[in-house]
Amino acid sequence: MRVLVAYGSKNGGTAGLARMIGTAALARGVDVEVEPAAEVRDVTPFDAVVVVGALYANRWHRDARRFVRRCSGDLARMPVWLASSGPLDDSAAQRDIPPVPQVRKLMELVGARGHVTFGGYLAADVTGFPASAMAKTRAGDWRDATHVARWTEQVVGELLSSTVA
Repeated sequence: MRVLVAYGSKNGGTAGLARMIGTAALARGVDVEVEPAAEVRDVTPFDAVVVVGALYANRWHRDARRFVRRCSGDLARMPVWLASSGPLDDSAAQRDIPPVPQVRKLMELVGARGHVTFGGYLAADVTGFPASAMAKTRAGDWRDATHVARWTEQVVGELLSSTVA
């Protein structure tokens, strides 16, 4: 079972989240590649894809959006999950946060099996506006490793049970 975890990340927090998902899947015996979405041109060597996008002002990262659209034909023929990274608080660990409308449309485009929102990460020393302004009061890491591992185990479990059936 080969799984691609493709991500769109501006400041590195979502790239780290994608690596967390990849590590959790690898621990379950899955062959995983974690790649920036902008660099992936072909998904056909994979059995499934997880696309992780950072949320900025309720918009999914451009690289994640473009990847899903660019590969939509192939993605529609395989198991796909989408994940968002964004809230700069513990809300994503406390309750399910539905996909933003833009992500919901991409889910419909490729027939994604599911979506999850994880907490985000914002470094205190981030540069650029508006991130640096937000960092003054919202800097921190809300990526819950237990939440990520539990969700990834569910995805891998579904993949493995569908290949056995």
